[in-house]
Amino acid sequence: MAVARCVKKLYGVGLNAIRQNAALKATTVLQQRTFRLNAALFEQPLDSSADKPQFPGASAEFIDHLEFIQPNVISGIPIYRVMDRQGQIINPSEDPQLPKEMVLNFYQKMTLLNTMDRILYESQRQGRISFYMTNYGEEGTHIGSAAALDPQDLVFGQYREAGVLMYRGFPLDLFMAQCYANADDLHKGRQMPVHYGSKDLNFISISSPLATQLPQAAGAAYALKRENSNRIVICYFGEGAASEGDAHAGFNFSATLECPLIFFCRNNGYAISTPTHEQYRGDGIAARGPGYGLMSIRVDGNDVFAVYNATKEARRRAVAENQPFLIEAMTYRIGHHSTSDDSSAYRSVDEVNYWDKQDHPISRLRHYMTAKGWWGEDEERAWRKQSRKLVMEAFEKAEKRLKPDPNLLFTDVYSEMTPNLNKQKEAMWRHVQQYKEHYPLDLYEK
Repeated sequence: MAVARCVKKLYGVGLNAIRQNAALKATTVLQQRTFRLNAALFEQPLDSSADKPQFPGASAEFIDHLEFIQPNVISGIPIYRVMDRQGQIINPSEDPQLPKEMVLNFYQKMTLLNTMDRILYESQRQGRISFYMTNYGEEGTHIGSAAALDPQDLVFGQYREAGVLMYRGFPLDLFMAQCYANADDLHKGRQMPVHYGSKDLNFISISSPLATQLPQAAGAAYALKRENSNRIVICYFGEGAASEGDAHAGFNFSATLECPLIFFCRNNGYAISTPTHEQYRGDGIAARGPGYGLMSIRVDGNDVFAVYNATKEARRRAVAENQPFLIEAMTYRIGHHSTSDDSSAYRSVDEVNYWDKQDHPISRLRHYMTAKGWWGEDEERAWRKQSRKLVMEAFEKAEKRLKPDPNLLFTDVYSEMTPNLNKQKEAMWRHVQQYKEHYPLDLYEK
């Protein structure tokens, strides 16, 4: 019986080998036939001039001479504008024809932001808050873009887009509460000043590390596309952030996934102290768009109407076509990078004064309104007085408000406190009680 089983097993192995050999021969014959067929095709007369590249990674033509592509193959991307520096409409067909009330709202929001900046900057210099970043000179990029969006569109900011949030209705009280980290702060005192956010206004909380918002915005835009909700994402960043690796990820993901997303670059001339000529060698940020497959445009960021028109059209097409857009708004950062910076160390006073006096987005819009008969000296004086009063009232209220309850340090991470967090909380309170002369708990909510 053992011999019979052994013979049977050997028979099975031999039969399997015969089958494998037959399959191998069939495959070899098929490959030979395919090779002969391809060879026959290649033996046909070939017109090299009609030969087209078939490589899957690019669309182009063959050339028969050695040539490197120059960096300035797209030489000087033009800057779209609607108004000149005196507020005159250059091409009437590009005038957005906005109603008086809307234009006045533009101006009042831009100047209110400017007033808030001045007061909070001085408050930091007096030691009342720990940090601040102004928006001087870039007000047109904020208001022009924000006005062109739908309120349901999702905003990812960098840290110099307070005007976008202000245009959406974020009150002065909450701006002040955030900078003072008091009990009214939506973030419960956990964020640095100027790191705003508002769930109700669809404004994602700002994060300090540069460019992290770009790939996040691509993911959010892809989600909105899947929802088919007719919403878009707009993502703000500076030209310095465009040098980060996350910018590449954001651009590439948004293009390949065909996301309804507007990348809005505020090219203000400086990445902290690094000027643009040291930041990159190409033609700005808009020139990078075609390489990623992004529809791109460069606009005059000091022309609020140009920013409005470009953003409105980009939004319309992003929704209709499910594709990303890149807007590069050319502007100038008149203020220091932040209260931690002294820009006089790397640029001249004359340079700053030129942009402040000769090409400021606020003065340009005021020229336009004056020519229309919508604004004069009386209105200007009255509004400046009123806007300062509004800011000072919010400022004084925030300064008197108590700080958040210290127990909030441990909330909003887990639905229920973990044992580890409970230990940390107990350790904190033991420390505070031991050194209570250094912790004025009467300034905090109970």
